Amino acid sequence: MKILIAASEVVPYAKTGGLADVAGALPREFAKLGHDARLVMPRYAKVKNELEPVKTGLGVELAGERVAFDLLRDRSQGYEAWFVDCPRFFDRPGLYGEDGADYPDNAARFAFFAKAILAAAEAVGFTPDVIHCHDWQTALVPLFLKKGGCPFSSGTLFTIHNLAYMGNFPPGEALPLIGLGDGVFTAEGGLEYYGKVNYLKAGLVFAEILTTVSETYAREIQTPEFGYGLEGVLRSRSTDLFGVLNGIDYEIWNPAADADLVANYSGKNPGGKALCKANLQREYGLPERADVPLFGMVSRLADQKGLDLFEKVADDFFSKELQFVLLGTGDPKYHALFGELAARYPEKCGVRLAYDAALAQRIYAGSDLFLMPSRYEPCGLGQLIALAYGTLPLVRATGGLADTIREGENGFVFTDYVPSALFDATKRSLAAFSDRETWDGLVRRAFASRYPWSRSAERYVELFDRTLTERLRG
Repeated sequence: MKILIAASEVVPYAKTGGLADVAGALPREFAKLGHDARLVMPRYAKVKNELEPVKTGLGVELAGERVAFDLLRDRSQGYEAWFVDCPRFFDRPGLYGEDGADYPDNAARFAFFAKAILAAAEAVGFTPDVIHCHDWQTALVPLFLKKGGCPFSSGTLFTIHNLAYMGNFPPGEALPLIGLGDGVFTAEGGLEYYGKVNYLKAGLVFAEILTTVSETYAREIQTPEFGYGLEGVLRSRSTDLFGVLNGIDYEIWNPAADADLVANYSGKNPGGKALCKANLQREYGLPERADVPLFGMVSRLADQKGLDLFEKVADDFFSKELQFVLLGTGDPKYHALFGELAARYPEKCGVRLAYDAALAQRIYAGSDLFLMPSRYEPCGLGQLIALAYGTLPLVRATGGLADTIREGENGFVFTDYVPSALFDATKRSLAAFSDRETWDGLVRRAFASRYPWSRSAERYVELFDRTLTERLRG
C-alpha cells in the first residue's frame, strides 16, 4: 500500500506535542509492515537536518496568488520524509505562533500547506492509496481531494489528536484562501462553525474514515461535554469513527538503558529503582525515605490536567505520609499554588517550574506513583511511560487513561471529577503501598503493560483497507 502521512509536526524534526510522536513513529512501523510509507511536513526554521532537493519551483494558488515552494527530503529515519520549503510561511521561530499567541496568518499557512501536500505528491509522481491526515493543520486535504479538482484520487483517514484545537477563522479571510467558493460554508455538510470557517470540520466531513487516539475518547467526543459543538457531526459519522490507542517507543523509554538515570533497572531486575528514588529525593531537597510513597507529576499546568481538583485536596493530601515532586510550566495561578505548597510542606513537596526532559525521565524512574487526574486526556503519554518505568499511575478514567490503567491491576483509577474521588484514590494507593506483597504485584503488572507502536500501526493498516473500500463506494 502507498501511504502518505501528512502532519504539521514530526519527531525528530519539530515538536510541540504528542502529535509529533505519533507522526514520527507510524511511518517507520508502516515500512516494517512492508508498505511504501512517506511523510510530508513543513520545513520550519528549527528543522536543521541536511535535506536534499526533490523538486524545485513548485507552486499552488492561494487567494489568486501563486505561492512558490520547493520540496526537500530526508531518508535518515527509516522512511522518506518530504519537507514543504516555503520560507514566507514556515521560516519562523515557532511552529504555530510565539509567546502563547497564534500567528495571524495561520489560515493562509495551513491552507497553503494542504494544497502543497497534493501538489508535491503529483509532482513526484507518488499517488497514495491513502493519505493519513493529522489534526486541523492538514484537515483541508480531504476537502481538496473531493472538491478541488485534484488530478488523482486517494482515500483519506483523518486523525483527531485533540478536538479542542480546530483552526477557526473568519470566513472573509479563509474562504478566498480555500478557493472553492461560498458553497463549502454551510453548517450541514460544510465548514461553517458558529459563524467561522472551521478547518478541522473539513476533515470530519470529507475524510472517508475518522480516528482519534483512544477508544474512550472516540466515545467522549460524541457528547456535549467533550464535543465542543461538533458532537452532532461526529455522531453522524459514528460508524466511520474509531479509536486507535497511541503507543510509545520502548527503545527510548527503557529504564534498563536510560542514560539519564543514576541506576538502571528492569522488571526482572528492579533493584535500581530504589536508588533512582533516593536520587530524586535528593535532587528535590526532600528527606531520603524509602518508607513513604513518592508521587511524581510531569505536566502542563492547566485546568485540563485536573490541577483544580488537586488544589482542593492539597492540604488533606499532604496530611498523609507521602512525598510529591512536580515538573512543569503553564498557568501562573498554578505556578503560585505549587510554590506555596512547596513552602508550606518543605519535607513533602518539591517543585520545579521548568521544562527539563532529563529530569522528567528521572521522575518517571524515581517515583512510586505518577499522578494524572485529568479532566480529559485524549490518549495520554505520561501513564504509558510511567508503566514502562514500573511507576504506578493514579488517573481519572477519561480518554486513553481509562483504556490503559485498571484499578488494582496496574494503577489506581477514579471516575467522578470531584476532589473527594481523587483523595479516595490516593488513600487506596497509600494502603497498597503499605502492603509489600500487593505493591510488588502491582509493579510487576505495570512493567508487563506494553503499548508498542507496532500494535497501533497494525490497527491503522486495517482502517486504511476500510478507507479504500469506502472510497470505492463513494
